[in-house]
Amino acid sequence: MNPTRLRLLLCFLCFSTLSFAAKVDSLDVPSAAMKKNLRAAVVLPNSYAKGKANYPVLYLLHGGGGKFNDWLNKTPDKMLLHNLADQYNIIIVTPEGEPLSGYLDSPIQKDNLFETYITKEVVEKIDNTYRTIRDRKGRVITGLSMGGHGALYLSGRHPEVYCAAGSMSGALDLSITHWKITPEFAKQIAPGFTRILGPVGATPDLYAANSVVNMADKLKANALPLIIDCGVDDFLIEPNRELHRRLVYNQTPHDYTEHPGAHTWDYWENSLPSHVLFFSKILTQNGIVVP
Repeated sequence: MNPTRLRLLLCFLCFSTLSFAAKVDSLDVPSAAMKKNLRAAVVLPNSYAKGKANYPVLYLLHGGGGKFNDWLNKTPDKMLLHNLADQYNIIIVTPEGEPLSGYLDSPIQKDNLFETYITKEVVEKIDNTYRTIRDRKGRVITGLSMGGHGALYLSGRHPEVYCAAGSMSGALDLSITHWKITPEFAKQIAPGFTRILGPVGATPDLYAANSVVNMADKLKANALPLIIDCGVDDFLIEPNRELHRRLVYNQTPHDYTEHPGAHTWDYWENSLPSHVLFFSKILTQNGIVVP
């Protein structure tokens, strides 16, 4: 083929691919509860702009040292969320959780009310801004590390908001004495937990009350479909195994898997598609089908 024609063809193919890719919005999502402005990224499938249908929403939470745009910036495949949004016709929202917020309402710090923020303020903002299915049957939630804890914690406490939940490499026990970490790392992150739940070891009841690993009976009562996975070399593997044991013991149906891998973006990039496939099946069972 003529070199000039070849270049034109390649440019056309590239343009066509970009034209049909999902769109990413970045928007302010202020918190009246915490009296501050935060941001979120919203991935809209390509089909969203072509019709008038209402879409299901996946809330995808970042980890303890991260920010709202981590899922877009840190995965090896920078088109991962775009492709999943397009493949499953789902809106993906990545809200701000700040470093070590736990996605909980801190009894100590009133600028750390992330349970209220995510389940009420963010959901309300997204529903008022986009064509969403304004019902729990069209909302799902998952996340990595602290976000995995947050997804199970928030859905466990608010089953009226979500219809299914997941966790990737979740920090499911907030007591870091149960993590496989070095003393240096423990010392580094301890101030973050002290800020929201008091000194590590001094307020064990607060840590226990806010840890997903102790919510097995609540998760059973809610009967939400759950998908949980963790890498066998992850420093959070034991809290994940412990929650799994408790859910098996109290006969809570759930999808639990251990994969090769550690606490890395390579692992989460491979894990997320399994979660979205799992959620897609639940949404279809709920009658959610976007044309």
